[in-house]
Amino acid sequence: MKSPPRIRPEHPSDIAPIESLTAAAFLDMPYSSHTEHFIVNALRRAGRLTLSLVAMEADDLVGHIAISPVSITGNASAWFGLGPLSVTPMRQREGFGSELVKEALAHLKRDGAAGCVVLGDPDYYSRFGFKPEPTLVLPDVPAEYFQAIAFQENAPTGTVAFDKAFDARA
Repeated sequence: MKSPPRIRPEHPSDIAPIESLTAAAFLDMPYSSHTEHFIVNALRRAGRLTLSLVAMEADDLVGHIAISPVSITGNASAWFGLGPLSVTPMRQREGFGSELVKEALAHLKRDGAAGCVVLGDPDYYSRFGFKPEPTLVLPDVPAEYFQAIAFQENAPTGTVAFDKAFDARA
């Protein structure tokens, strides 16, 4: 990454490029369901895409991050899920994803979110403050890959569920 990317909210004209970018970003990922682009579209259609940011380098869309609400059993509210996070394959490991994560978390904090969860690589997401929270459970997922960051107080106790859009297959 030569200079920091310009991070901005998605525009309607970004929808098709985001879909292509997301499909390409996860194409060769062995842990992927290869439905991430369908998930983003389903979240958008359902009005559950709380935050959708793109990373631009000049006029090229090189990255995207989606944030959507999650539910937690009990009475926790204002918690969100990060992902999918996508960077064009030829530009991965250049810092675009990190810039998107930092900006998305800053938006959530400014907007009064209680916290955020992510399902992903512990080594990558821990540098942003995410950590496994024994009080939060995502069923059928190894605990070390499910991480959280609380913005206001300690993480709540409960079972987390991502939006049904995460079941999208087309």
